[in-house]
Amino acid sequence: MKELTIRAISGVIYVLLLIGSLFIQEATIAILALFGIISLIEFCSLIKLKSFVPYIIFVLLYGAFGYIYLQNINLADIDKVVQIILVITIFVNLILMKDLFTVKKIPLFASKRYIATTFYLSTGFVFMLLIANFQNKFTPLLLLGVFILIWINDSAAYLVGKNFGKQKLFPSVSPKKTVEGFLGGLFFACIASFFIAKYTETLVFTSWLIIAIIVSVLGTFGDLIESKFKRQADVKDSGVIMPGHGGLLDRLDSIIFASPFIYLFLRIIQF
Repeated sequence: MKELTIRAISGVIYVLLLIGSLFIQEATIAILALFGIISLIEFCSLIKLKSFVPYIIFVLLYGAFGYIYLQNINLADIDKVVQIILVITIFVNLILMKDLFTVKKIPLFASKRYIATTFYLSTGFVFMLLIANFQNKFTPLLLLGVFILIWINDSAAYLVGKNFGKQKLFPSVSPKKTVEGFLGGLFFACIASFFIAKYTETLVFTSWLIIAIIVSVLGTFGDLIESKFKRQADVKDSGVIMPGHGGLLDRLDSIIFASPFIYLFLRIIQF
């Protein structure tokens, strides 16, 4: 009971801190930067990368986009750069998906560690920032809607899997995940997309429905990939910053992986 209480309190603090910061642009930039640095520390620990280079890259890359928004610079002026970063990020994520199925251990030679810290983790936070400032307009409800979908998907997947799960989804990486849990998370995320579309008035229901599917499917891949990194590092959690929950990376792995795909979809529907 005590552990459940601690878990609930730390979870509520995390959610309130995140939601509370999403309605002020400067606070959004700051909280995502803080979460990014903490997640990067945890990820570098998992892949045993002892270098300041990933942190320098994160500060320069994320800081550049944060500065652009704070100065109201038109993102169209650097759209080619955004497109290049998006293509590379999605390519790296697809390679990580391939490694999930084809290799027992994800190769972690030196150059791949830097590629992963840059184009898996750091750019994941860049695209969260781009989602919150889509079309050069600060739209916090857009990013909040994505977070809500992830929370509902994860919670429903856990509850359905715990009570009805029988068929293991990926036992070699995450023994507790089940097919029934995944389908339950997808189902409730899709239902939630209707209410998010109705009450946020940001995108039409069809668009939110597709985002819900992206969140559920690719968010699950993000969770599994991080679980594989943890299994290779022989640790249960990425960190201890959130009592009862583990590390911050454990809470953000889904959106880190899914955010570039969500941003790609948003770019497609704007044309």
